[in-house]
Amino acid sequence: MGAMSVRTQSPEPPESSGAAPHRAGFACFVGRPNAGKSTLTNALVGQKVAITANQPQTTRHTVRGIVHRADAQLILVDTPGLHKPRTLLGERLNDVVRTTWAEVDVIGFCLPANEKLGPGDRFIAKELASIKKTPKIAIVTKTDLVDSKTLAEQLIAIDQLGKELGFEWAEIVPVSAVADQQVSLLADLLVPLLPEGPALYPEGDLTDEPEQVMVAELIREAALEGVRDELPHSIAVVVEEMLPREDRPADKPLLDIHAFVYIERPSQKGIIIGPKGKRLKEVGIKSRKQIEALLGTPVFLDLHVKVAKDWQRDPRQLRKLGF
Repeated sequence: MGAMSVRTQSPEPPESSGAAPHRAGFACFVGRPNAGKSTLTNALVGQKVAITANQPQTTRHTVRGIVHRADAQLILVDTPGLHKPRTLLGERLNDVVRTTWAEVDVIGFCLPANEKLGPGDRFIAKELASIKKTPKIAIVTKTDLVDSKTLAEQLIAIDQLGKELGFEWAEIVPVSAVADQQVSLLADLLVPLLPEGPALYPEGDLTDEPEQVMVAELIREAALEGVRDELPHSIAVVVEEMLPREDRPADKPLLDIHAFVYIERPSQKGIIIGPKGKRLKEVGIKSRKQIEALLGTPVFLDLHVKVAKDWQRDPRQLRKLGF
């Protein structure tokens, strides 16, 4: 073969010999932590369904975003970043990734344009090479951060990586979710790799995550923002209950949400709460706005911080916190 195929424009429209068959299926994005998987999911769906944070390793649940098109329904599965695990939580997250890969119709491997291929990328690519049947697309993310020379070098390196490991990329696509470059082209390239079939979710559904899980993720995203680097993995959020406030007139509903932010050590409590409770209050205000936008109703958010000692290493606590 030898020739590398990089897509930078829309595929040719199909010959008009009657309507093309409708396709529906699952695609999953994989890559090192912070490779832009969640941002890409949100850009394709057109709305926030996966949390994004500038610390790596923020996605813990398999979030599905649903892209509805006239010719197809593309269900995006957003997995945690695959990494060399140091804790029981890390091992469980890696198991989630591998199970997901075995069940989807196409895998998109996200590689940032602004970082040279490293051991983490090779670790994932090697794992991908062992999955023979599933087509694999290389998605070069964050192209808005580099010049054309750097991008060209990255494209060649990625093509080479596939050859070294003995497999051919179905496509290599440069995209920028932030600048909205080539995002719809990516959808156009993913669709033909899906099986023919009717839509799997009702029109209008954007995700199949339970609302409670999404609310917890929005709180966790707000709690992660601006905290020191040692905290990202130590925060878990559990929504204890979501109940409509009684005795409210029908035109003025209010949803009461009671949630706990769990951390691993008492010393972290002060970081989350902040001086005179200022930080926790900001987390509440920020996440409440996002939750109201998500649920379309006014919300009263009651937040408490609890210590669950070393929860990432404790099987009982992991179960309790939903892992």
